[in-house]
Amino acid sequence: MIESTIRWLLALLAAPEVGLTSVFLVSFVSATLLPLGSEPAVFATIKANQALFWPVLLVATGGITLGGAVDYWMGYKAKSAFAKERESRWFAWLARHGAKTMLLSWVPGIGDPLCTLGGWLKLPFWPCIAYMAIGKFIRYLGMTTVLLHVPDGVWKTVAHTFGG
Repeated sequence: MIESTIRWLLALLAAPEVGLTSVFLVSFVSATLLPLGSEPAVFATIKANQALFWPVLLVATGGITLGGAVDYWMGYKAKSAFAKERESRWFAWLARHGAKTMLLSWVPGIGDPLCTLGGWLKLPFWPCIAYMAIGKFIRYLGMTTVLLHVPDGVWKTVAHTFGG
């Protein structure tokens, strides 16, 4: 019973025909505070089937935005759990500029903590989510468009260099 369930789950996550499930899950997890990048999964899926360009970008954006919402929620709950909040220039900057700061949620290294701080400061949830989605979508669109213009020979050389 457990083995068949695990096989089913692995087959679902692999989604060899489309890959959208995997793209969603990788994007979601990469938006948490875990150090994981979703760009390779997004690019590989689009490179394998360019007809899926827009569906992949939309699914990845949905996953990474939902992950950002989890970060926001963790920050929101953390503020409730700690009576004394530490003030810093980040808090002041976020408080001054509000939900629009979530446009920067795409920036590697600071984007996910930024979402958490937005929740900590209890910035308005839906505007934060909208700005997160816009910023992350633009990131995927730009990154994928640039990478699709790299000649296939370059990718073959990279794969060969790393033993692929």
